[in-house]
Amino acid sequence: MNKTNLIAIDVAKNVFQLCELDDRMKVHRNEQVRRDRLKQTLAKRSPCIVAMEACYSSHYWAREFTAMGHDVRLIPAQHVKPFVRGNKNDANDALAIAEASQRPNLRFVPMKSLEQQDMQALHRIRIRLVRQRTALMNQTRGLLSEYGVVMAKGIPSFRRSLAALIDPHRTGLTPFIKEQLVEIQAEFIALSERLGRLDKQMRQLADSHPLCKLLSTLPGIGPVNATAIVSAIGKGDQFAHPKDFPVWLGLTPKQFASGEKSSQGRITKRGDRYLRSQLIHGARAVVYNCHRHKDPFRRWVQQLVARVGVNKAAVAVAARLARLSWLMLQRGEVYRVAQA
Repeated sequence: MNKTNLIAIDVAKNVFQLCELDDRMKVHRNEQVRRDRLKQTLAKRSPCIVAMEACYSSHYWAREFTAMGHDVRLIPAQHVKPFVRGNKNDANDALAIAEASQRPNLRFVPMKSLEQQDMQALHRIRIRLVRQRTALMNQTRGLLSEYGVVMAKGIPSFRRSLAALIDPHRTGLTPFIKEQLVEIQAEFIALSERLGRLDKQMRQLADSHPLCKLLSTLPGIGPVNATAIVSAIGKGDQFAHPKDFPVWLGLTPKQFASGEKSSQGRITKRGDRYLRSQLIHGARAVVYNCHRHKDPFRRWVQQLVARVGVNKAAVAVAARLARLSWLMLQRGEVYRVAQA
């Protein structure tokens, strides 16, 4: 039997599909392996290329297989789909992963460290809690509108309004709905306190991590953005040029070109939606406060706002923040304000 040169794994919860290719890149095994035997199976193989889709639990398995001496390659899922032939099944999926991994110009997904996974987990938990609190507030406002109560926007006003509405001396609401508002207030307070603890942990993490400390010196980049960037790209070694990072985030315009004609449209919105939105939020803070500073960067922002408006300027500033972030991570230098 020829030596195994590449193992493509279709990752699942309990049953994994392993497609093994020899040194002539011919399939000599394509079989299922149960989860409890996967490590043992890979440990018996001599070091080779292990290819997987960048999906559920793939970074965990990448760390395990790398420790065994294998060369792990994580492939973006959208680049595997074109290679699926025939019916949709695990064997064909694993073969598609094997074929996609051999493409010469394919950019692989870097393996996340445990530290990056911790940061990512913190952000995902925070997203869920923010959504739950927002859903609670929106539902409460909708319910109270049927009682003739209209709440002002914002978290502080919601908190004040709840406290006033559950007052025993307040008229216009039934005892039943007041009882429900008491429960809603307790739920709202619990979610807010949990979010407060998460934000404190995120600040502590940003203050202690060297890469996050670097990024925090950049305008528009606080603890949330700094930890989100590091959890997503680490030092950014997967990119060869500063422009590659905003392109990966979907912050650059779509291009329409044919023959001698070429035009640009809206931003592509590819890549990490959460990180893109957070960078745009940070860019808006820079846009709204640029009049308070006189350095060349803020003057450029002011001119941009005057030319294209606040919204387009915020996206352009976000793209520039992404480029600057990558440069700072690569060079290990803090942001220095250019002198006028």
